[in-house]
Amino acid sequence: MKVFNTAVALLTVVSAVLSAGCGSTETASGKVVFSSHSDATDFVGTVYNDVKSKASSQGLEVEFFNSNRDANLQVDQLNEAIAQKPAAIILLAVDKEALIPTVEKANEAGIPVIATNRDLNGGNFAMVRSDEKQAGTLQGNFMAKHLPPNAKVVYLMGESTQSSANQRWEGFKEACLDKRSDIELLAKIDANWSEAEALKYMTLWLQIFPQIDGVICGNDTMALGALKALKASGRSEGVLISGVDAKKAAVKAVAAGEMAQTVKQDAAKTADSISGLLQEVVKGQVPSGEVKVPFVEITRDNAAQ
Repeated sequence: MKVFNTAVALLTVVSAVLSAGCGSTETASGKVVFSSHSDATDFVGTVYNDVKSKASSQGLEVEFFNSNRDANLQVDQLNEAIAQKPAAIILLAVDKEALIPTVEKANEAGIPVIATNRDLNGGNFAMVRSDEKQAGTLQGNFMAKHLPPNAKVVYLMGESTQSSANQRWEGFKEACLDKRSDIELLAKIDANWSEAEALKYMTLWLQIFPQIDGVICGNDTMALGALKALKASGRSEGVLISGVDAKKAAVKAVAAGEMAQTVKQDAAKTADSISGLLQEVVKGQVPSGEVKVPFVEITRDNAAQ
């Protein structure tokens, strides 16, 4: 991964200061583009709102762009934004390859890019992310400890084209399936982080498989969809459901004993880290290449905290 060239970062700050008519080089007024693969809900919404709140105290305005998982739309949105010379771009890339030329275009224009939560395979940028494999490992450790002998499980994946989904799966597999040979994986499928798709696939699996002891999901949205299917079929009792993100509804389900576990991807700490890098950029400093935000396990023991 590359980080910003000092001269580029300094040039960006000087330009922003001059355009804002401000005499200080410590802060630069201007607009920050928050370019997301999806809308401002759940994890993305928390990160955006926290960054926006902190940025306002720095004299920065954050504008949100939703590309609705369309890489071409995200490229078009960013090209228009780059023409307006924003102070910085915060990017959750739809596609790790398709966005490379656009990031390079921002680099050439002297606009710092801070990527977060999703892969990006080229250009100069700082990165704020969690160790996605850690989330899967926490899920796997929990299931390996709590599933009964000869248990049967299903796995709802996010997007298999996205490394975070694959890393969460690998973490779970290594911590659970590779260590307990008695546990059988009945099925695994992409549910695209979607509650509706998780509900659909879980409903189908309940018709096919007479025994399901565990449902492991790449995020809470899918876990909640699986829970709906289990409740509708009258088979939720005793089934261990695990998700990732610590959505309010999921934490509530864990506290009620309807889900066994969720793994918190800390949106607030992610936002804090992005804000710290943004502050460095507007001051003309070079941000660190990568900031890691750890996951935290939530079970019934700590769901109320």
